[in-house]
Amino acid sequence: MIITAESNSGHWYTADGQPSYTRIAKNGNVRATTLRDAKKEGLLPSVTTIINVLAKPGLDRWKQEQVLLASLTLPRLENEPEADWLKRVTEDSRSTGRDAMDRGTAMHNVLEAYFDQVYLIEYPDYTHRTETALREHFGDQLWITEKSFANELGYAGKCDLYSDNGIVVDFKTKESLENAAVYTEHILQLIAYAHGLNMPLARCAICFVSETETQIHEIDQADLQRGWKMFQCLLTYFRIKNNLGQG
Repeated sequence: MIITAESNSGHWYTADGQPSYTRIAKNGNVRATTLRDAKKEGLLPSVTTIINVLAKPGLDRWKQEQVLLASLTLPRLENEPEADWLKRVTEDSRSTGRDAMDRGTAMHNVLEAYFDQVYLIEYPDYTHRTETALREHFGDQLWITEKSFANELGYAGKCDLYSDNGIVVDFKTKESLENAAVYTEHILQLIAYAHGLNMPLARCAICFVSETETQIHEIDQADLQRGWKMFQCLLTYFRIKNNLGQG
């Protein structure tokens, strides 16, 4: 089946925290759930959908650089309409991001399977290395993966990894960890998950993973509580802007 996306789509959940990401379109294809669907069905926006209203100057700059590089490698063809050339350049500029996203999704899926103890003939080295790094940082834990939730404030989400001992972890996969850094949106994501899992004082960390390295960046509580205040402001803005009513 073909999945078609819409510009006003995002990740949405039911009121009891079940994922509701897609719908069957009239033509039989799978399409992303839209804001219109969410309003009609009383769905809740995901943590990442809410955080995406934030400006991301670094990411925007990177996207602009990709467009410029694509324009240099894809000269305009003779008699090619400008609109067609711009479309080719734009599509080519997105390929790097899509490739990185595909790699990241694949690594996320393998990490999830590993911590879920799903049998595979062989796991890549980064799974064992990441388990060791987490044990060294947090001690022995019974890890739970991909737990979805709904919060009474009117948002929902799915956490990569957590422990009932009060630990929340989100995986970020990268080709290289040379410049791995925690950004504001990471902090907001973690603390929103912590509250969603009813662990508002949980220890929260970003676990950066590449094929060759793992880094764990734990966030201090002062930054987390500041992040919670920011997330609540974003949530209020998102719900009012999109006429979603109160949580």
